[in-house]
Amino acid sequence: MYESVLPQSSKLEIDLSGASADTIETLPKWDLSDLYESTESEQLARDFAWLEMSCSDFRDKYEGKLESIDDSGLLASIVEYEQIESVIRRIRSFAELRYLQDTSDPERVKFDADCDEKITKLSAALVFFAIELNKIDDARLSALHDKNERLRKYRPFLEKTRNLKPYQLSMELEKFLHDKSVVGKSAWKRLFDETIAILEFEVEGEKKPLESALNMLLDHDRAKRQAAAEEIAKVLGSRITLFSRITSTLIKEKEIEDRWRKLESPQLMRHLHNNVEPEVVDALRQAVVSFYPDLSHRYYEIKAKWLGLDKLKIWDRMAPPPFKSNRKMSWSEAKTTVLDAFEAFSPTMADIARRFFNCNWIDAGVTPGKTAGAFCSSTSVNVHPYILLNYLGSPDDVITLAHELGHGVHQVLAAEQGELLADTPLTLAETASGFGEILTFESLMNATEDQLERKALLAEKVERTIATVVRQIAFYDFECRLHLARRENELTADEIGAIWMEIQQESLGPAFEFMDGYEYFWGYIPHFIHSPFYVYSYAFGDPLVNSMFSLYREEPSGFQEIYFDALRAGGSKHHSELLAPFGIDAADPNFWRNGMSIISGYIDELEAMD
Repeated sequence: MYESVLPQSSKLEIDLSGASADTIETLPKWDLSDLYESTESEQLARDFAWLEMSCSDFRDKYEGKLESIDDSGLLASIVEYEQIESVIRRIRSFAELRYLQDTSDPERVKFDADCDEKITKLSAALVFFAIELNKIDDARLSALHDKNERLRKYRPFLEKTRNLKPYQLSMELEKFLHDKSVVGKSAWKRLFDETIAILEFEVEGEKKPLESALNMLLDHDRAKRQAAAEEIAKVLGSRITLFSRITSTLIKEKEIEDRWRKLESPQLMRHLHNNVEPEVVDALRQAVVSFYPDLSHRYYEIKAKWLGLDKLKIWDRMAPPPFKSNRKMSWSEAKTTVLDAFEAFSPTMADIARRFFNCNWIDAGVTPGKTAGAFCSSTSVNVHPYILLNYLGSPDDVITLAHELGHGVHQVLAAEQGELLADTPLTLAETASGFGEILTFESLMNATEDQLERKALLAEKVERTIATVVRQIAFYDFECRLHLARRENELTADEIGAIWMEIQQESLGPAFEFMDGYEYFWGYIPHFIHSPFYVYSYAFGDPLVNSMFSLYREEPSGFQEIYFDALRAGGSKHHSELLAPFGIDAADPNFWRNGMSIISGYIDELEAMD
């Protein structure tokens, strides 16, 4: 299914750098007409009517019959289910993308909610499918695969479905949970989004939305950064009881459902959906935590020296180093920079990325009510992806553009797998985006001989890597501890804040002195609300990308072929099979430790530049 109101992005906090109107020309907006012309579109009405008929017909045709179905019948059922899923994703994508363009617009809010409710009601007729697929005897299913070559294409889909078999409930309970979601978790998530969208932060006599207030944490002026941090703490603190209630309720709802499903841990459902073994994630987590002293702790000690401070305050964490310029890059410069970097690697990669610019598949401006951050939404394989940015011209914004275009290229290539197999598990979905980042970073580094500019770029690379690896594992640990604590009692704002501060002290290290009010900063991070335990996928992707890029540097001949084969595979292969051509074994703890050593090497380079 089309998951997440806030899809993939390593930019979990808003790293926007202010740009004046004369440095950034008019930025592109989405053309969503490839999905539907409008909310009154005849095609949208026809698709809803088709969906109502098809869901009902599908249930009448297949419910109660899958255990004894033959190979051609099983294939037909999966193909029909895939067609229904494609239409569902198309409608949901259209409603959601419109909503995320302006979450403060009541009409968009209502339309998105109405579509969600209609689809939830109609798709209740499909709940039986996964349950009955998992009732097919293993030996019988294997025989059906052996008999039908076309059916074998869908083996990965069936295997992922059957991974959930031990945790399925009765048909009645599964239908109940499906129907209840619109007034349960979906409603709480929407409340969070709408609350965040209307927050105002008054800094220097001017009221700003969250994005602009967070943007000030990147200002060269320390007094402005402090004022912004204190105002963010004040405003979040004024709503922290509501954010705590939303968080505690969603965690408890998940705990109840997990308990009924007999899941061994709160994280397990995410691991199952990501098709990754818990021990692999544990190996990654242990490697990152063990490297805290050599990564974030060491880097922030260096940064304190750059800023001439004995201790960093939280408003110094994202501060630009004093040798970083304020230069902004226009949209046309950003486009050229990224496309040239992609072209140098592969004309095919550049050609696909160029379509996003030429066909209005990007919404780049910062506008009132627009959702924060950046993402690439895959929509339906029968359409194309869409990218959302909040572009203001910093080098980091250019890297973010490359990141999301990496996702876009990946999703375009994987579309050939079809609706049920195109989606790559989150652990591997960040690989193409990270590769796009590193190609663009190398291009920026090669384009300048100025040593201070190179140092600034490398510092930004380290900061982004710490945000992608260290910070996301810290977020993961925060979630793990929250979910464990919520099993015992209701969580108050003070209790959540205490866990947050403990994790932050562990991950950021002794270079920091924490302000009063920082215990509220967990409150605006959407992934805790929308996608529990999503965050480790970012940390998973970075070492993979570093290893792939090292392989490319050592032996570029033939690399593009195996790289594009991996992207085209989408979700049709397990990570062990997908990564084998690169010589990568994610189950090996040494792989993750080596990945952390590569990041440490970036910090070594920075130290050598001082």
